[in-house]
Amino acid sequence: MGQKVRPTGFRVGITEPWRSRWYAPKKYYGELLVEDQKVREFIRKKYQFAGVSRVEIERTRDQVVVHLHTSRPGIIIGRKGQEVDRLKAELEALTGRHLDLKIVEVNNPNRNASLVAQDIAQQLSKRGSFRRTIKRALEQVIEAGAKGIKVQLSGRLGGAEMSRCEKASRGSVPLSTLRRHIDYGLVEANTKMGVIGVKVWIDLGDYSEELADGPDAKTGKASQKPKRSYKR
Repeated sequence: MGQKVRPTGFRVGITEPWRSRWYAPKKYYGELLVEDQKVREFIRKKYQFAGVSRVEIERTRDQVVVHLHTSRPGIIIGRKGQEVDRLKAELEALTGRHLDLKIVEVNNPNRNASLVAQDIAQQLSKRGSFRRTIKRALEQVIEAGAKGIKVQLSGRLGGAEMSRCEKASRGSVPLSTLRRHIDYGLVEANTKMGVIGVKVWIDLGDYSEELADGPDAKTGKASQKPKRSYKR
């Protein structure tokens, strides 16, 4: 029997940071956990075409900060910041707490497993060929500089009567190697024939290589283009 573990959950606390960063006594822990899930579900449902890859939540005694990672910050910010103000008000009404919203731009969507999975799901929802969609995704991710990618689709592919599973991969994706940065994304594509599950694994290389590409030892400046952040 295969023992399968979500790659990001396997690495959280070792090489990956926590998606929710706060501490609460046992009495309030469950309430805050459900609240985090409601915030994430609300944002993903409202902005499903805005390229939202990750929602991180930080809490202190008096403040909640939501970090929204997206490849299309303009859609969420809106004209003169009207949309982001509306989103902040809706989240405050949902949670009953004062919120600060920070929007972080994802520079390269083709190196983000969640965004790649969302793109595949959108193509399938538009009745695109699943084989052509997979091939296009593999080529784009490898061209973006990733070490490897694996894609798995499960459901009634191509309108078949019986559901099945299709896999495709390029390069290497060592899931059990903790020093390798494996990004994972899971999205459901709603089609006329039913729901198709889309799973994507992307190998971004060693964590040590990413640190080496960070601040330059001589100048002290970041060698890569930093992510832009918008605070509201």
